[in-house]
Amino acid sequence: MLEVQNALKAYDYLSQWQPANKQHLLHAHQVLMAGLLEDAGHYRQGGVGVMSGNQVVHMAPVANQVPRLMADLLNWLQTSDAPALITSCVFHYEFEFIHPFADGNGRMGRLWQTLILSQWQPVFTDIPVESLIHQHQAEYYQALRDSTARSDCAPFIEFMLAIIAVTLQETLANESDSQQKTRVETRVETRVKTPEKILALLAHHPEMALADVAVQLGHSLSTIERAVAKLKQQKRLVYQGPKKGGYWQVVNQEQRDKHGQSNQ
Repeated sequence: MLEVQNALKAYDYLSQWQPANKQHLLHAHQVLMAGLLEDAGHYRQGGVGVMSGNQVVHMAPVANQVPRLMADLLNWLQTSDAPALITSCVFHYEFEFIHPFADGNGRMGRLWQTLILSQWQPVFTDIPVESLIHQHQAEYYQALRDSTARSDCAPFIEFMLAIIAVTLQETLANESDSQQKTRVETRVETRVKTPEKILALLAHHPEMALADVAVQLGHSLSTIERAVAKLKQQKRLVYQGPKKGGYWQVVNQEQRDKHGQSNQ
């Protein structure tokens, strides 16, 4: 799937981009939307709105204001002395408010927040904030609406900080669980690489099909299916929703413990 391939390629570029650099921002959009949008890598020339399903959440500023608004935002990002957690959330909200591109603004906003955070703490490169936002889309759009209605980004900042906190807790729980259950011998480490890669990939891209996972990881589909079946048996991975249109959910240790207690 082209959208997934582009996203993986964009994350590979993270270490080469600077958050306040306009050309890097445009290049990121070009990578993310290659083959999906005719004018990828360029600011929009027409009007757009932020949509949640069929509902218009926000009508973005007119197109001729975009270059100035984005220049102001990038300059603010360059000079801000606020903590990175706050700066990244404010940028994310203002970026979505401006909606500088014809399409792909949501993905770009989340990618750029990850970039800002990863330059503060590299661990954020591998933390699947996007996956958790996907699981809480209704709350995400509600936070955008609330902030726009109040002309105050505080509701969105509070929502994003909560999402980041939960994501960090889940990541730490998964790492702790993995360390407790994995022996250090090379032979054993080799065996757990594929399941861990699957979990990491699906955490970032919950809608990804197993055939695409196989392509990205360089394994046969049958190998991926066996590994996924084992992860599902271990309650580490769950498929939510219908066969078409559903998504994968990576389950952390705390969630598995709660599920086990509820079945006792």
